[in-house]
Amino acid sequence: MKISTRGRYALRLMIDIGMNDNDNPVRIKDIAQRQEISEKYLEQIVSVLNKAGYVRSSRGPQGGYRLARAPKDYTVGDILTLIEGSLAPVACLDTPVNECPREAFCPTLILWKKIDDAVHGVVDSITLEDLLKWQDQLLPEEK
Repeated sequence: MKISTRGRYALRLMIDIGMNDNDNPVRIKDIAQRQEISEKYLEQIVSVLNKAGYVRSSRGPQGGYRLARAPKDYTVGDILTLIEGSLAPVACLDTPVNECPREAFCPTLILWKKIDDAVHGVVDSITLEDLLKWQDQLLPEEK
């Protein structure tokens, strides 16, 4: 499984908003500068996040984006699935009901399910709050 640039940037965008929302909306221009990501690319990503209710937007000169919920209420899996779609390692696990004609006698299906369970075990257990704590630990102490 490989997470796309779009998925990685969505996580960075959500972390940036979480880190920099000091009771004021965070501007895409500022996120783009801090994260060294194109504004246009971030606008595409934030549009999906906004439509899904993950962020709230405000217009005007002081406008920008804020998290719609507390960081503890987002999982990495929620964000990645919204942006990437299914995180399943194979197409037959993309849907709740496996419609593969080989399902009953496919020995590799066990492997794919174990990989899928492992991935979801990680991404569904880590929250945006966890990522914010990790980011905070990585920042040099201000003196």
